[in-house]
Amino acid sequence: MAEEQKKMVPTLGLTGVTVNAMALIAPGAFLWITFVVQAGYAYPSGLAMWAGIFAALMLAYATAISYSELAKLYPGAGSSYLFAEQAFLGKTQAYKFARIAKFTIGWASHLYYWVYPGVMVATMGVMIGYIVGSIAPSTMNAGVPGPVFMALIAIIFSFAVAWIAFQGVNGSTNVNIAINAIQIVALLFFAALAIAYRLGHPDGSTGLALDGTSKVLHYSLTGDAPAHPSGWSVILPHNFNWMMLQATIAILLLVGFESVTSLGEEALNPKKDIPRAVILSLTIQCLFCYLIEYFAANYFLNSAYSLADAKGSAAPIGDMLVILGNALLGGHGQAFMLLEALTVFLALIGTTLSCINTGARVTYAMGRDSEVPEHFGLLHGENLTPHRAIWTLATISAVLGAYAALYFFAGSAAPDDKTIATLPHNLWYAVGMSSNASLSALPNGLALVTLVSNFGTFALYGLTNIVAIVAFREHHEFSGLKHMVIPIFGAVANFACMAFYIIGPIEGLGSVKEPLMAVGISVIWGVYGAIYFVRNSKKKGKETILVTKPA
Repeated sequence: MAEEQKKMVPTLGLTGVTVNAMALIAPGAFLWITFVVQAGYAYPSGLAMWAGIFAALMLAYATAISYSELAKLYPGAGSSYLFAEQAFLGKTQAYKFARIAKFTIGWASHLYYWVYPGVMVATMGVMIGYIVGSIAPSTMNAGVPGPVFMALIAIIFSFAVAWIAFQGVNGSTNVNIAINAIQIVALLFFAALAIAYRLGHPDGSTGLALDGTSKVLHYSLTGDAPAHPSGWSVILPHNFNWMMLQATIAILLLVGFESVTSLGEEALNPKKDIPRAVILSLTIQCLFCYLIEYFAANYFLNSAYSLADAKGSAAPIGDMLVILGNALLGGHGQAFMLLEALTVFLALIGTTLSCINTGARVTYAMGRDSEVPEHFGLLHGENLTPHRAIWTLATISAVLGAYAALYFFAGSAAPDDKTIATLPHNLWYAVGMSSNASLSALPNGLALVTLVSNFGTFALYGLTNIVAIVAFREHHEFSGLKHMVIPIFGAVANFACMAFYIIGPIEGLGSVKEPLMAVGISVIWGVYGAIYFVRNSKKKGKETILVTKPA
């Protein structure tokens, strides 16, 4: 009982809450992580990468405004889960659905917060595999790292980051401040080099390929080596369906701005600082950092290293760094790549840590309300952290991360049989590397886990925009623009992206396996949640639809 009575201690100012959200958005990490997924997803829709990110950013801004406005009304632990309950309880008629609303929001948020760290730990495995392959090619192939090795790294990383989260949010914040500063400087340096390289190598000039050979460079959207012929081409969507497909992946880059709304009990001035931190984090990391770095990376592409090459690599940004280092930094391509990879390594720690902190606190809020097993609502006696939620989330992340890493080269990323035959014959390739035909028939592990997480994100963000409309409908501070027009746009945009999970396969765009399986998993999660809610309500003697309005 003593454990239940403990409370979190407010220690975070504006800087603290902002950097926790910035760490989850982590542009330095996601450029490395997500570029390969975007390049290969429904190829060649990657030519609309920048436009897809911009579209997702507009969706994110609408949702961020809703989160910011809700945080002013309802500061506290639980984020959208808390917002939903309070928004409905304060209404004349809608109060009846308060418990259904908060559980639905909380359950949907778990599809995002409990799957998202699995993507992070898997990509850490991929990155470490790429680095080991670059240093020790006889043991590991850099382009096709050992699936078993990557899965092992994912498992270790999951529990290592959970241990940091277990220590408390102050330690996490200090780590995130340093990580954010380092990665922003590193990615801006990369962007400057990539743009300089392209400007110094016009069409028909001689440039470098990844293997160090010189080639005549060409820039064309067509052919076997697609690359943007101009900077304007990078920005254009080229095809509406491509842009929407890219947006369904790009949302992974932008999520995190809402994470600070779960730190309401640990913020010194939650009503003022949390709403500001939501918008600040999105502006710094996404509007500024992402749009610059994605422009630079796409502008760099050429016939010697095209979108097709990026699709077939474990780390296309690593490949670009090697080329840039060899061309512009005195031949030190591998050293430059390793140095930048270190910043990505640090950023991955920050973003995984921030997500585990956020997800655990949402689970903690639900456990405290007995909407999920009550042991999740307990705090550790010394660290005052939701330790049971943290370690449960670490275990789930390890399982999902290991699966995503083992089948990273399945589906559209399956290497040909000739490449498979040249891979080292050791333990690291014992699982997840059979024949091209077998791997092609399977869903891509990382893409599948990413799409499941993103589906949960779209559901959570769309529902939160609706909650914002409900919250301000009878409120004296109601604004038609902020509390009706913007939330409606946010809700429609989020649900439209969810619809493209099905529209894409119907239109014959890319693989049908990953998006449709992601929808299936999400539906199963939703059905299970509904059954659990009804059974738990009967067990606890709670009303599913409130008869009388609570005092």
